[in-house]
Amino acid sequence: MKIYNSLTGQKEEFKPLVPGHVGMYVCGPTVYSNVHLGNVRTFISFDVIYRYLKFSGYKVRYVRNITDAGHLEEDSEEDKISKKARLERLEPMEIVQQYTIDFHKVLELVNNLPPDIEPTATGHIIEQIETTKTILEKGYAYESNGSVYFDVVKYNSEIDKYGKLSGRNIEELIANTRELEGQDEKRNPQDFALWKKAKPQHIMRWPSPWGEGFPGWHLECTVMSTKYLGEQFDIHGGGMDLKFPHHECEIAQGKTANGVDPVRYWMHANMLTLNGKKMSKSTGNHLLPREIFSGKNQLLSKAYSPAVVRFFMMQAHYRNVLDLSEEALQAAEKGYKRLVEGIKTLENLPVTDKDSFDVKALINSFYEAMDDDFNTPVLIAGLFEAVRHINLVRDGKETITSESKEKLSKAMNDFAFEVLGLHKMQQEAGNNQAFDKAIQLLIEIRNQARAEKNWALADKIRDELARFGIQLKDGKDGTTYSFS
Repeated sequence: MKIYNSLTGQKEEFKPLVPGHVGMYVCGPTVYSNVHLGNVRTFISFDVIYRYLKFSGYKVRYVRNITDAGHLEEDSEEDKISKKARLERLEPMEIVQQYTIDFHKVLELVNNLPPDIEPTATGHIIEQIETTKTILEKGYAYESNGSVYFDVVKYNSEIDKYGKLSGRNIEELIANTRELEGQDEKRNPQDFALWKKAKPQHIMRWPSPWGEGFPGWHLECTVMSTKYLGEQFDIHGGGMDLKFPHHECEIAQGKTANGVDPVRYWMHANMLTLNGKKMSKSTGNHLLPREIFSGKNQLLSKAYSPAVVRFFMMQAHYRNVLDLSEEALQAAEKGYKRLVEGIKTLENLPVTDKDSFDVKALINSFYEAMDDDFNTPVLIAGLFEAVRHINLVRDGKETITSESKEKLSKAMNDFAFEVLGLHKMQQEAGNNQAFDKAIQLLIEIRNQARAEKNWALADKIRDELARFGIQLKDGKDGTTYSFS
């Protein structure tokens, strides 16, 4: 297995620190708004990586955090969650709860597995204070007016190059640093906060040796990752936008506090664009996951199920930019149905005493694709090649033995449903009458809920069915369902 390491800029053979075991940390969401599609793409990418590592026989500990404090607005010193709480006149933890639940529900809809540990920043304040103390004692941080800052220049000259992950040099960083509030407290403009003093209006605050304040966003991930995975661990993932400064700061903090580079393989998922342009709420070029699932948006002509959206996300390698458009979703919908139908057709193929094509090589291509830095588009191409052979056997133009049919069936089910995490329920449901009656009963219950304006129950039925690839469509003649 080879993984592209962002730190070295090349593919490297994957060798975990402890043979047979993998520690993986992925930066989770800051829960102050609904999770956006770009984040969903990142989390689906790392879900597939998690699934394939487990499928390959590794015992994986997957840690993905929830940032519920300390993430400041780019152009101010205001915490994103505190700001949202102030605007909506709610407690910060009400905001956190609301959007954490939404985050989990959306990832359930796209069939992501939950991480093994999901720590919160606010649940690790003591550990963050202790790590700040350690860095202070080692002389690579300083207190200023109740805040504690990491000394980037000293670290860069005495410990390691600051900027080695993102390829930036410290002179460039100094020249390009913007003037923001609180810069006069720092020795150097590019120094970053380990602990920030809370202003009188700041809602979220904790006592510390330096006064009441809150932790720095970068420090939170350093503390949570190393607490559950050790001072050095195998894989750290996140979106490309986190490479600098967030992950750069994590390296500096971890190496200063513990004396070792914290991560062996850095992995970054690329961005998602919409109709060839960057997503932006201000321009209207923006979609939320639920808007795609429900069809309630101005950019698409119909709804697309979570299963189709997940399959679409795998059409490009995780390190490449992926563009979402109506045409791309339509192609993904057709491809998803073709793959699921092909696997179903395979179960009923006639067998002979001879294979007319190389089944072993076909199955090996699945493994080769995923072993090459988790290359999902190449894997999907291999699965479609298998479907092509399946249809030829069905049409009497090729042959397959019973043993090969069994092996191909297992491999295709494994890679489509276990590794890629596609929904299997559609394949199994088929034309089962009992299944149809069960869905019709749920539709009746939902219609009753809607009549009684119990929107929570109505939405829950729709969303849970969508999670299994069953799409409800409300029309003038009633509600129908389809697989997608």
